[in-house]
Order: sequence, then C-alpha cells, then structure tokens
Amino acid sequence: MCLAIPGKVIEIADGADGMRMGRANFGGIVKQICLEYTPDVNLGEYVLVHVGFALGKVDEEEALRTYKLLEEIGALDELLGAEPPAPAACPIFPPI
Repeated sequence: MCLAIPGKVIEIADGADGMRMGRANFGGIVKQICLEYTPDVNLGEYVLVHVGFALGKVDEEEALRTYKLLEEIGALDELLGAEPPAPAACPIFPPI
C-alpha cells in the first residue's frame, strides 16, 4: 500500500546537489525530506510525504485529522518507523 503522511516543515535548505531539501516533524519524529516537488512550501506549513518526497501541501486541520485517524487504527508508529508491537501468539500455529 502507498501512503503519504503529513509532516510540518521545520527547516528548508539547499542540499549538496542543489536540490531543495528540508526537515519535517511527523507527530514528534523529525525526518529529512526532499522539497523539490513543492517549491511553494514555506516553514510551518504541512506537506504530504511519501518515501521522503513532499508531494503537495495540506492544511493543518487535515494533517491533524490524519494523525488522529492513523493513531486510532494503531498505524502511526509503524508508518513513522517506530518499533511495532510484538505480534500476539497464534493459537493455531506455534511460534517458529
């Protein structure tokens, strides 16, 4: 499944190769992102990020609503690279 996650742009700079880069905050986790495809984004705005590339802007209300929904289904930690919880033991198949 492909999924873009909203992140708040907290830093914008030119990368070593001249590409527009930045750092974004994803609900407390900060990651480097490429801003080359969103030249009109400014500090403090939210962008939708997929595999490290900002694909478009999104408003803060939509970003916060997305975080809340992802958290409700237990997918936020997994999507942001946090350790997923250990799977529950299966009553039919023993652990390997």
